[in-house]
Amino acid sequence: MKKLVVLASGSGSNFQAIIEAVRNNELNIEIAGLITNRDGIGAIEHAKMNRIPVNVINDTDWDDFKLKLIDQLQKWQPDLIVLAGFLKKIPPEVITGFPNKIINIHPALLPKFGGKGFYGLRVHEAVLKSGDTISGCTVHYVNNEYDRGRMIEQKEVPVLPSDSPEILAKRVLKAEHELLPSVIKKLIT
Repeated sequence: MKKLVVLASGSGSNFQAIIEAVRNNELNIEIAGLITNRDGIGAIEHAKMNRIPVNVINDTDWDDFKLKLIDQLQKWQPDLIVLAGFLKKIPPEVITGFPNKIINIHPALLPKFGGKGFYGLRVHEAVLKSGDTISGCTVHYVNNEYDRGRMIEQKEVPVLPSDSPEILAKRVLKAEHELLPSVIKKLIT
């Protein structure tokens, strides 16, 4: 059975969508573990409730962070690494060590509204400010530049005149929960 490792920094709703897809037999994978850079987040609670190992790597020293991340990934030996709201840059050595095995979900239709600083409500605020009538989410491979890796798949959602950043975020997040497990399934089969 193929193994997956998830990296998350927040509530873990995309992580939970993956867990549910495994539980519902939509994904035939083992979730080997969760790596996070923050204590006390929702993703950790999802992992604990589902008996998934967790490693919190919150070192502020870049080299220490990098070495601990590489060490944990080598121990778990994932076939696929999924960034699901992970807010720390992935070291080039990890990208090189796991070529075409690291994917990210982004809450916009890349290449628009991506890059350093575009996360959370900032993305949806920028979409609304632009006047775009369509938004959505993108799953892409991770490379050395934020949100610039080769796109795998996108899912569109409408932007409504009455949208606030929070309302648009909820609609996009629902699309993320559908798109991410679907892309994982395609990549592992």
